[in-house]
Amino acid sequence: MTGGIQTLTDLLDRVSAKRFLEAPPPEDLGIAEQLPFPFLAIVGQQEMKLALLLALINPNVGGALLIGPRGTGKTTAVRGLVDLLPDVPRSRCTYGCLPEDVEAGGIDAVCPDCAQRYAQGEALTYMDRVRLIELPLNSRLEDVVGGLDERAAVHNRLRLSRGILARADRNLLYVDEVNLLADDIVDAILDAAAQGSYPVHRGPLVATYRARFVLIGSMNPEEGRLRPQILDRFGLRVVLRGLSEPADRMEAYHRSVAFRNNPRQVIADYAEATQAARRELIAARQALPAVTLTRQAERFGLRLIQELGIDSLRAEITLFEAARAYAVADGRTKASPADVRTVAPLALRLRRSSFMRDFFASQGEEESELADLLEKLKRRKARKPIKKPRAKS
Repeated sequence: MTGGIQTLTDLLDRVSAKRFLEAPPPEDLGIAEQLPFPFLAIVGQQEMKLALLLALINPNVGGALLIGPRGTGKTTAVRGLVDLLPDVPRSRCTYGCLPEDVEAGGIDAVCPDCAQRYAQGEALTYMDRVRLIELPLNSRLEDVVGGLDERAAVHNRLRLSRGILARADRNLLYVDEVNLLADDIVDAILDAAAQGSYPVHRGPLVATYRARFVLIGSMNPEEGRLRPQILDRFGLRVVLRGLSEPADRMEAYHRSVAFRNNPRQVIADYAEATQAARRELIAARQALPAVTLTRQAERFGLRLIQELGIDSLRAEITLFEAARAYAVADGRTKASPADVRTVAPLALRLRRSSFMRDFFASQGEEESELADLLEKLKRRKARKPIKKPRAKS
């Protein structure tokens, strides 16, 4: 880790406790600009901030779902991640050719131009910052998966345009009010999240797009339930409540007013801490492959899942990958039972299904009845005398 900051988790705790002094607003030039509220300036909500950072450090965690009432900072926190996002390699090719394609399928797995570049030792990728891709609630299926390029159609040419899922490749895909999405869009997200790619068929045109994204969702449970299929795709689950301490609520008010009056000043006040957090996050991602679980951590995690009666194997994946991410964020290369214990609420809540519990209970009665019947028939057949063959005359 970098000097001056011990660990990413220390930085998160330290900056959250910082008090803020309001500065006078600058002259208003009337120009609209995207200036997200600094992630580290959010008061409290440590579990939410931890879940989002773990999802960034280790994409294998499976993203995060933020559940809570309006006004608890869900969307503000996700949009505030923009300045913390790390760098990832991106393809220089319009077809998305990558060195890993050559390693997996040989030189014929990439386009001729990239094959020539690869043979000449030229780089097929460049480093670029991860982006936050938002999926609007009013999106059509064609917007999400892609369709015919209307600009090309004007010139009597047929060409496919990339959808939101393809643009989210190696980025963060954020879905606000995810419980209100149309079923066909939910199905498209599920397919892409499961496979890491998805096909698009539009008349004679067929294309397969990569879609390896970290899925971040938020929802207000007052507005409806989330389908179990997509709930299972979110690795970490955060249940948010309002700030309980009056001092914290007052500090959140002061920061909100200060940002409304002078957003650049607030961003500048947190710029140093934000850059430090970004460096720590990048260092954590680079160090993650060397982080392992201790045997005690594995046994503790498996026992925890067994005691809770969780069926989905994604529980182990999320729990152990989150524990590794937490350990590396704390500057360690071994994830202990304490790390598993810390991330367990995030990884294991909302994974049990009352419907499936009742289903298995009723199914158990049927299985018992069937086993009794088979045993009864077996005993009856065993008691039946064996007829001796007749002697030939």
